Amino acid sequence: MKFLVLGLALFISVHTIPMVASLRGALVARLGENRWRGVHTLLSAVGLGLIIWGFGQARWEGAPVWFENQKGMRHATLLVLVPVFPLLFAAYLPGWIKARVVHPMLTATILWAVGHLLYVGSAPAVTLFAAFAVWALADRLSLARREPRPAEVPSFGRNDVVAVVLGLTVYGLFVWKAHLWLIGVSPLG
Repeated sequence: MKFLVLGLALFISVHTIPMVASLRGALVARLGENRWRGVHTLLSAVGLGLIIWGFGQARWEGAPVWFENQKGMRHATLLVLVPVFPLLFAAYLPGWIKARVVHPMLTATILWAVGHLLYVGSAPAVTLFAAFAVWALADRLSLARREPRPAEVPSFGRNDVVAVVLGLTVYGLFVWKAHLWLIGVSPLG
């Protein structure tokens, strides 16, 4: 589980830097915007790779932190995860959803992590999902002092429809086959 924890520490540390405006500003001043983005991307990719590899290695280690795989919780998880992909698409498609949801990607990450914590109780899974939930919640709360809310909220439009339709389609594909293919576990049991 050490590689999972190392990957989480690296990935979350790099993504926590924007929460501290003075630290990000100092790094950009020292490296320049493009170099900073390159370093951020490289460290994020290494952290994500370590998370994926480490979780794959640790997946079956350790006793359950709590009873897992309860049938009712699987349904709750599937329900909590419905808005995740539409929110991810909305993060990149300016519109009503992006304006109304403070930060759609962080909100999607919180829902993804909490949804998985409802159903998966192994020590590596709890480590992974709890770390992402805590980080995303802290980052989401820190937005209040970093980013002003848009004064004008656009009406629900084309980008919002695209985000919802694409998001629900990808969600359906994930539930149907992609989760089993990518992760090795079917959400449908």
